[in-house]
Amino acid sequence: MPSSQDGHPRRLLPRPCRVLVLLNPRGGTGKALHLFQNRVQPMLQEAGISFQLRQTEWRNHARELVRTEDLSSWDALVVMSGDGLMHEVVNGLMERPDWETAIRKPLCSLPAGSGNALAASVNHYAGNEQVTNEDLLTNCTLLLCHGGLSPMNLLSLHTASGSRLFSVLSLGWGFVADVDVESEKYRCLGKIRFTLGTFLRLAALRTYHGTLSYLPAGAPSSKISAGSPLGLHQPGPVDSLLVPLEQPVPENWTVVPDREFVLVLALLHSHLGSEMYAAPMAKGTGGVVHLFYIRAGVPRAMLLRLFMAMEKGTHMDLNCPNLVYVPVVAFRLEPHDARGTLTVDGEQLASEAVQGQVHPGRFQLVSGCPELKPCPEPIPLPCSENSASSEFTS
Repeated sequence: MPSSQDGHPRRLLPRPCRVLVLLNPRGGTGKALHLFQNRVQPMLQEAGISFQLRQTEWRNHARELVRTEDLSSWDALVVMSGDGLMHEVVNGLMERPDWETAIRKPLCSLPAGSGNALAASVNHYAGNEQVTNEDLLTNCTLLLCHGGLSPMNLLSLHTASGSRLFSVLSLGWGFVADVDVESEKYRCLGKIRFTLGTFLRLAALRTYHGTLSYLPAGAPSSKISAGSPLGLHQPGPVDSLLVPLEQPVPENWTVVPDREFVLVLALLHSHLGSEMYAAPMAKGTGGVVHLFYIRAGVPRAMLLRLFMAMEKGTHMDLNCPNLVYVPVVAFRLEPHDARGTLTVDGEQLASEAVQGQVHPGRFQLVSGCPELKPCPEPIPLPCSENSASSEFTS
């Protein structure tokens, strides 16, 4: 069995291999089926990978399919669309009674949407240069043919309305989420829709009022002494670092003193789009959420420079005083009004309080990167629960 760089055996898909392909024919520019038949299928046949193709027909169709699918029939689930379809698949798996087994079924992302951030991240981890469109699809299909697997982080989220969901990529609020949602009407343009949406939102730049709190990576964890940990009576891992949203965050959390933001972005992976290298420090594992926020007062020209530099991952080099980055293991975002948009993996949610905790190495993704040892789940340490720290961390 091949070994990773740390000398440990690396997981591979079995040979022969049988996969279930879930494809959204309306994703991106609507060419997913054509691309599968003309680019992906010949490569799978040459690699000896048999498949069954199922096309999704409505929103959350993939979620419904995997919720009841006999997963023992497949060695992997291949998701061909944008990031939203992978979001559906993972949440469908986590809603199963056998979620602990189901979420270990290897997943593969083949890009055929507009953003394709997860596929771009996997391509980056494999050491490939940043590419888009058919070149990115070819690279990701080659990774599937090679069959290497890597553990990836999963973000557990709880909303004020009582719902629980899981993210494989990002949570966005403010500017970046507005661009994602408002550019939906330009979906036929492919990835160019985000560039157009960015310029339109820059022309009408606004700020968003809310409270942002987080538990920095490496900080001692607070023991939850009152009530049950979040997620205890729901499918999915227990969120031992979180308290109910109606309670103040534990005292060892940091509460950002600013209350006006241009955007807040919690990102699990390196890319926010096929040409948005937003978190160069990200590896997809290690139990870290890459939290970025931009405080109000940033000039439009600087914001434009930041987004242009993000293509090469050099935006942090601009030393913008309004841009803050913090690696965290848990966070809470509380919008003060309904203004602005909240998105999870590019899917729109109601603008309401939300909090999340990362769970390292919770699922296996087809990837060309050497297998990294996932960090253990954070162990709660005893400490008192008084008011939260408001120390500013930059």
